[in-house]
Amino acid sequence: MPRHIYLKAFGLAVLIAGSLDISDALLFYGLRGTPPRLLLQVIASGLLGPLALHLGLFAALLGLVIHYTITAFWASLFLVMTRRFSGLLRHALSAGAAYGALIYLVMNYLVLPLSRVIAHPVFSLPVFANAVLALVFCMGIPIALVSKAVLRNSTPAIPA
Repeated sequence: MPRHIYLKAFGLAVLIAGSLDISDALLFYGLRGTPPRLLLQVIASGLLGPLALHLGLFAALLGLVIHYTITAFWASLFLVMTRRFSGLLRHALSAGAAYGALIYLVMNYLVLPLSRVIAHPVFSLPVFANAVLALVFCMGIPIALVSKAVLRNSTPAIPA
């Protein structure tokens, strides 16, 4: 399949999944009193540590860039895996749900502990449930469904 088809799937997956996921976070934490800029600064703190809270809009924008960069990593990994495992596209809904759960596990038990992020909240069922559900329904499933839609619709028809 031509490279531009994969780039189209990648771009749409990053845009859709990244936007859904950050929207969920802004809404969920916003309803709990966290201003959008602070939430984005906390994301940037994964790279900058506590300094992110003193860099204002720059850190907030950096947090947004980091968020979409992480989304791009997960979207590209899924697309690479579809080349090896065609079942990921045939069963996009279940594969996407499992992929979202995998993203949750890797991000929360590997990436965040190794980062400089300043917010390590105490376990809370609503926060845990939102985190898992957001990564399943806002990241994993959209990445899988967009990949399936773009890649399957771009396959040349086989002549009769």
